[in-house]
Amino acid sequence: MNKERLDVYLSILMPPLPPVLAEIERGAREEGVPILRKDSQNLLRLLLSMQQPSCILEIGTAIGFSAGFMASCLQNNVEITTLEVDERMAARAEENFRRLGLSDRIRLIRGDAAETMKALTGTYDFVFMDAAKGQYGVYFEEVKPLIPVGGLLVTDNCLQEGTTLESRFAVRRRDRTIHGRVRDYLYTICHDSDFVSDMIDSGDGVLVSKRVR
Repeated sequence: MNKERLDVYLSILMPPLPPVLAEIERGAREEGVPILRKDSQNLLRLLLSMQQPSCILEIGTAIGFSAGFMASCLQNNVEITTLEVDERMAARAEENFRRLGLSDRIRLIRGDAAETMKALTGTYDFVFMDAAKGQYGVYFEEVKPLIPVGGLLVTDNCLQEGTTLESRFAVRRRDRTIHGRVRDYLYTICHDSDFVSDMIDSGDGVLVSKRVR
């Protein structure tokens, strides 16, 4: 399936983005900044409408597109906390939140997510994880206590353009570490009896996990 053609077709089917958010998306694609793909946007919108979360945690802000997108999907008083280690990306994200009029609803915390999560209190009924793929297992250990029963953990880019499916000897030597870590994370969460998980072939593979106990 041609992903580029799919994106074009889905853009026709999906509701249009708010003008400023559409401008941010356009700029990111022109610059080659990785952001939420069109088909993943549709899935995320559906999950958010079903879950109706009041508190969202995002692990990996980048330029703030996905946080802005989630806020635009929820017209209630949802509060979003987003974590970003890259200072340059964090600065751009904060400017984009200002442009979107969302500075009062989105809190950005700078620093390594594995460390900054240790200081978080309370729970989050929706977690979106899209950060360093090789650290997903570490992030999961820290975020699990923050997810209540009934909460959702949505992990993006799990298939790594299909390389996750391959044996370690079929991927480039330099990619074997991240390949192994992603596979370990997927095995761990899919065999965690506190969660029910399913991989959805959307974007680059989205794992949806619901905490059941």
